[in-house]
Amino acid sequence: MKRLSILLVVALLSACGEKPTSIEKPSADVPLTDTVESLLADPERRKELREQCRLNRAELGDKLCNIVAEATNKAFLGDGKVPYTPPKEKPAF
Repeated sequence: MKRLSILLVVALLSACGEKPTSIEKPSADVPLTDTVESLLADPERRKELREQCRLNRAELGDKLCNIVAEATNKAFLGDGKVPYTPPKEKPAF
């Protein structure tokens, strides 16, 4: 019983070792040249990056894909400052 408890303690301590590092390149090292404004000005580049983010987000990185998503939202929704214009005639209920 004593040997079993020692074996159990050794197994638990070996499981608590250092985790292996990822072989993936961190995306923080790559400077981002694309901004929301530059992607709004170039819809072809935005479309290309959006497709690449959809297919392989891990390779491009979250920062770039978030910039692409924000640019796509701004292109679709605009600046959000559209005034409400009520209809000229009242609806008949």
